[in-house]
Amino acid sequence: MNKIFRKTKIICTIGPATSSLEMLEQLAKEGMTIARLNMSHGDHATHLEVIRRIRTLNKKIPMPIGILLDTQGPEIRTGEVKEAFTLKVGEIIDISVGGGQDVEERSTIFVNYRDMIKDMNTGDKITVDNGLINLTVIEKSAFGLKCRVDDGGVMKSRRHINLPGIRVNLPAITTKDEADIIFGVKNDIDFIALSFVRSPADVEECKRLIARHNGHALVIAKIEDQFGVENYREIIRSASGVMVARGDLGVEVPIEELPIIQRRILKESAAQGKRAIIATHLLESMIENPLPTRAEVTDVANAAFEEADSVMLSGETTIGKYPIKAVQYLNKILLRIEQSGGIEWARHRAAQDRKAELARAASELADRLKADAIVIITRRGIMAEHVSSFHPTQPVILAFTNMSAVRRKLLLHRAVYPWRIDFSQDPEKTIQNAFTVIKKRKLLQSDSTVVIVSDVLAGEKRVDAIQVRQIVDDPV
Repeated sequence: MNKIFRKTKIICTIGPATSSLEMLEQLAKEGMTIARLNMSHGDHATHLEVIRRIRTLNKKIPMPIGILLDTQGPEIRTGEVKEAFTLKVGEIIDISVGGGQDVEERSTIFVNYRDMIKDMNTGDKITVDNGLINLTVIEKSAFGLKCRVDDGGVMKSRRHINLPGIRVNLPAITTKDEADIIFGVKNDIDFIALSFVRSPADVEECKRLIARHNGHALVIAKIEDQFGVENYREIIRSASGVMVARGDLGVEVPIEELPIIQRRILKESAAQGKRAIIATHLLESMIENPLPTRAEVTDVANAAFEEADSVMLSGETTIGKYPIKAVQYLNKILLRIEQSGGIEWARHRAAQDRKAELARAASELADRLKADAIVIITRRGIMAEHVSSFHPTQPVILAFTNMSAVRRKLLLHRAVYPWRIDFSQDPEKTIQNAFTVIKKRKLLQSDSTVVIVSDVLAGEKRVDAIQVRQIVDDPV
């Protein structure tokens, strides 16, 4: 029987519970594909140490771990409080703008967004701490906002604030984000997840910043508010991929709309042949508990049914008590659901150019033949990306490139398992190099049927071609 390959990739956020080399190795062993660095927490020195440990780990494991840097984005937060206090339903609270003043009286909350008073009006909603505390503006003055507490809770220092439906006057890439992106580029990270993307212009600004510093990271646009939802088609077109960031998004839009938005974004990503990541609260209960809830299992299953490229763990692997078990359960659920079939959005999408048409033909041929794998020889990863975008039903995609950076980028693509080999001037020798890795790593059994996408020599020219072959053991 051939090795079982999981198609949906797993992204793990790295934090205090998982930053050691030993824990990183365990996460990789259990199924982590990409490590996420959350720039909302930690400093450059801390993240650099994790990057170095991943580089060390990549030298000893067969499949490398990619690195995704997630920007903090234009966050609005409350100020410091000397002591946590409780807000009660019906209570009236004042909100003032300013820096990080200590709050001694419990009747005032300071916020770091100076245009908040200008942007807000009577009747507008304010959510604090991802919706745990909810306020309604009942009065506005030149000096602040008077709010009624609709849902009470404990107010602590530096709580995250959302202003649903309000277009905040903050840059897409803050000064901190720019410094963090440059840090990532200088350390050769593979992906930039850009927070609170509201339009394609935000993505293009990030791409220009990466290019100015000679980086090659791919931009993943995070859809986190109503404005991102309104422009999601154009945002997907501009970015290399998109993340449905359900934490802030579930606060910024009516929560009952969230599953519909998720499905629309995944369907559009499939139609455009772009990557899609589902993030936040997948196995949230496993921060404290050794087992996921039945609802969480179903949520993960839905992401697999919808054929997301990746799913992402956050608190489960940063501060959770059971980070390894969380990855084990995620891996187990995904594998089982993938065996039962998906929605098949991507297999009906239109091919946009000759290479995409070739990729679709290879995917359809592999499905009809019930091939064990699609083998792709690719320098820049483009053909592997195209084939992955058509979501072949049956086979794994084994991509072979001669560039390590391209190999790591292909880790995000659904069903793609990339390998680095030496390329030859003779395309057949390159294919044989790929076969050597397949047999040495025991990726496929002898007599396995594979569909190969590569170039071949036609006289003195190289042309793209699709071949069907079998893996044959070397003679003894």
